This record gives sequence, C-alpha cells and structure tokens, in this order.
Amino acid sequence: MATTKVIRVLVAKPGLDGHDRGAKVIAHALRDAGMEVIYTGLRQSPEQIAQAALQEDVDVVALSCLSGAHNALFPKVAQLLKEQGMDDVLIIGGGIMPDEDIPFLREKGIADIFTPGTSLKQIVNYIKENVK
Repeated sequence: MATTKVIRVLVAKPGLDGHDRGAKVIAHALRDAGMEVIYTGLRQSPEQIAQAALQEDVDVVALSCLSGAHNALFPKVAQLLKEQGMDDVLIIGGGIMPDEDIPFLREKGIADIFTPGTSLKQIVNYIKENVK
C-alpha cells in the first residue's frame, strides 16, 4: 500500500499589511485540496516566516502582500530560507502588485505570483505540479 506525502504549506502575511481575507481564502482552498496548511497570521517579519517554515518543515511558503512592500519582503524571505538550507521549498506569492514587479520577484527566488482573478484551482494545481 503506497502512501502519498501530504503537501505542507505555510501561508504568511509579511510586513504591516493588515488585510488577510485573501490569505485565509487561499489557506482554506489548499486545505480543502488535501494539503496541510499552517497560517502564521498578520504582521510577520521575514525572520519569523523563515523560522516558522523551518520549524514546520514545509514544502511551500505562500506569501501574501497587499501593502506594496512585496519587492522588499518576498526576496528577504527567499534569502532567509536559502540561508537555512531550504532550497527545495517552493515559494509563491500573491496579492496586489504591478505586473512589472513580477520578473524581479521571480529573479529573487519567488517561483510564481498569483494576482487577483487567479482561480483557486489554478493555485492548487500549480502547487501540486511544482512541489519537489
């Protein structure tokens, strides 16, 4: 009898952004898709997020930012994860951000960005297809 590994996802809200409805919707969708979800809550520092990812031994870190600080916060989380030897963790982001920022974020280690209008199914499928 083969066992399949449950994908563990850390959903995090870095910075001072106090809007978490979208992050909670994503967390519920991932849970409903059979993933184990850890939600860190609001106003987390990149260091807190990286530490939680290490402690929880996650496969995915899903970052959400609506405050406009994504270009500073997302790369910092990616850097800290790399410094902790978590190179195999899939890092994705979401929120409201200009399209022209997305190539920079990908260059800094964010695998993909999901902006408003992305279907929950698309996000679930992306994670399932890209977790190592």
